[in-house]
Amino acid sequence: MGKSLIQQARGKGSLTFRVRPCAYRYKISYPRLDVIGKAKIIKLLNSPAHSAPLVKIQTEKEIFYVPAADKIYEGKDIMINEKREGNKIEEGDISRLSDIPTGTKIFNIEASPGSGGKYIRSSGCFGIVLTKDENSVEIIIGKRKLRMNKNCRAVIGIIAGGGRMIKPLVKAGKRYHMMKAIGRKWHRTSAVKMNAIDHPFGGGRGKRIKSKIAKRNAPPGAKVGHIRPSRTGRKKR
Repeated sequence: MGKSLIQQARGKGSLTFRVRPCAYRYKISYPRLDVIGKAKIIKLLNSPAHSAPLVKIQTEKEIFYVPAADKIYEGKDIMINEKREGNKIEEGDISRLSDIPTGTKIFNIEASPGSGGKYIRSSGCFGIVLTKDENSVEIIIGKRKLRMNKNCRAVIGIIAGGGRMIKPLVKAGKRYHMMKAIGRKWHRTSAVKMNAIDHPFGGGRGKRIKSKIAKRNAPPGAKVGHIRPSRTGRKKR
């Protein structure tokens, strides 16, 4: 009797392919919508589940976590839904999109007011406030534009940790622990190198892959090859 394919084992959700629950012990969120005024950065944290460092922020009544902005530090005071003297804003401040000047770099943007940060949360990323009107604000993210509710909140600045891919891993053990923390499969073996019992593409003499078109809702194990392609084969001129 053959064993399950790798993608079948992963689809089952066993402990082998499941991320450690402790990795997600920090939940990114914003304070209540009615919180206005000064808050303090208590601590900078490293979270295995996130590519960027997190900050622990304390207001008068609650504590919450958001991705860290570049150039911030422990003990810094930030403003929530309120501008500083002279209508200034600084890295780490949390403001409504309607109060942020055009051309400002932002991240951790809410999808709707009060939903918590949903957009732009990876290290080194940012969006730019482009235009405003009475009810919405347009944001550019790379080549993509989003139109958001003007009362959605965002953090000012660029997410810290943008240079994390520059430093080399040096040894395979570091990559192993990094992948284990986020529940990814590692190493990845090519399908044609497997035995026929382990994969639909396996066991081919001379590595001749049999063409396979899988349905979009195919179960794990059958979802290999072309996934619901719009067309296959060479283009005829």
